[in-house]
Amino acid sequence: MASKQVKADSESIRFDTPEGVVEVLKKPEVDEMEQELELEKPKKKVQSVEELPGIGPASVEKLAAAGFNDLMSIAVATPGEIVGATELSEATAKKVIAIARANLEMEFTSGDEILKKRELMMKITTGSKELDKLSGGGFETGAITEAYGQYGSGKSQLAHTLAVRVQLPLDKGGAAGAAVYIDTEGTFRPERIKAIAEGCGLDPNEALKNVKVARAFNSDHQLLIADKVEDLIKQGVNVRLLVVDSLTAHFRAEFIGRGTLADRQQRINKHMHGLMRIADRHNVAVYVTNQVMSKPDQFFGDPTEAIGGHVVAHNSTYRLYLRRGKKGTRVAKMVDSPCMPEGEAVFELSEAGVRDA
Repeated sequence: MASKQVKADSESIRFDTPEGVVEVLKKPEVDEMEQELELEKPKKKVQSVEELPGIGPASVEKLAAAGFNDLMSIAVATPGEIVGATELSEATAKKVIAIARANLEMEFTSGDEILKKRELMMKITTGSKELDKLSGGGFETGAITEAYGQYGSGKSQLAHTLAVRVQLPLDKGGAAGAAVYIDTEGTFRPERIKAIAEGCGLDPNEALKNVKVARAFNSDHQLLIADKVEDLIKQGVNVRLLVVDSLTAHFRAEFIGRGTLADRQQRINKHMHGLMRIADRHNVAVYVTNQVMSKPDQFFGDPTEAIGGHVVAHNSTYRLYLRRGKKGTRVAKMVDSPCMPEGEAVFELSEAGVRDA
């Protein structure tokens, strides 16, 4: 004879059987999400990426390859970026980001602490007193300086000069460090490095050894090389200057038409943020050159405009517009700066690099 349920409440169920009434206690219901989070809740404070729950060695390697080397980089990442780097599920990526944020001490920094950090900043001289004065004493570390202008305006020559002068000791306007040169247009010339080094009183061969050059053949390759700069720093190379010559050449060639404009700008934005991260974390001066275009609808004034639009403009700490001047000189105009006024400086290019006109 089948049993018959006679009474039920929130805690138990009673059945009427031939042997009598049998009471069965209900199993307490547990929210699956709460249970899952409780199981995955770390027992101790997470200090590194390797200690994140749910992240195996293979995923750690993939994260490192994508530039996620610490908790900060994961905490500020989007779930889509983590999924793309590790092929984890979106739910797992969200949990990993949440745990990273919970264990990361994101605190405010007072103005005097920022000032102390600024005191560690170095200025790299250009060889021209007028150009140094325009930029506040030289190109500073921890910032991105963009120079845009037409072909032959001196952008690449300034890059070669900085690559040598960064090797000078601090008391001579250098940073006593090495340079990384990402060449996207095939403009790097070791002969110029030797000539400029001789003009600065440096050993030409040693100067060449302290310039690490990488040729980028497309935009993906360019982004990958930029990510590898941090690996170079971790290997013990005292990098104090990162040159990208030029920033937008590959993006301009690969993303054609208005339909690809949004994708192009997003990738340039990601690239610029990566450069800023390197500059800020490792006290590196980043110098990027940029191509220009002419605005045919502008009838008055200079129709020259930099490629990259507002994305490049907002991500650059300093913007210099270079153009040809009279009698073979070059003119640099400070277009944007957080602390320096607008102004112009006249200089010239010589065998020994940049110098006053």
